Amino acid sequence: MAGIMFQDITTLLLDPQAFKDTVDMFVERYKDKNISVVAGIEARGFIFGPPIALATGAKFVPLRKPKKLPGEVISEEYILEYGRDCLQMHVGAVKAGERALVVDDLIATGGTLCAAMNLLERVGAHVVECACVIELPDLKGRERLNGKPLYVLVESH
Repeated sequence: MAGIMFQDITTLLLDPQAFKDTVDMFVERYKDKNISVVAGIEARGFIFGPPIALATGAKFVPLRKPKKLPGEVISEEYILEYGRDCLQMHVGAVKAGERALVVDDLIATGGTLCAAMNLLERVGAHVVECACVIELPDLKGRERLNGKPLYVLVESH
C-alpha cells in the first residue's frame, strides 16, 4: 500500500530465545498487577497474549475481526490510517470489574488499541495498560490513548 511502511515481528519469532525473552519481559512487568484478562488483538496479539496470560494466571480473550467468532458478540468500529475496521469480542467473555491488559505486536496510529480499550471498558473492565512489542512514535498513536499507560519494548523511527 503506497505510503505505508509495515513493521514485522517474523525475525523475532524465528529466534526462540529472543521470542522467549520478549514474552518474559512482559510477564515480569505484569505478574504482580492482578491482571485477570489478557485481551489479544487479531492476529499478532494472539502470538504474545496467550503465553502472557498463562504465565500470569489470567484468561486470554481474543479480539477478532468481524464474523470470526461464533455466538453472540459485541463490536467496536474504528478508523485506521488506511480505512475502517471493527473488533469483536464474545459477550460474557469479560466481566465488569475485571483488570485487563491489551496486547498487540505494534502501535502505529493507536486506532486499534483505542477500539480494544473501548470494547473492554463498555463491559465494565478496567484496562490496566496496553502492551506492544513495537511503537512507531512518529505516528503519535500514544497520544490517542487518552493517558492510558502504554508499555513498549522497542521504538522504531
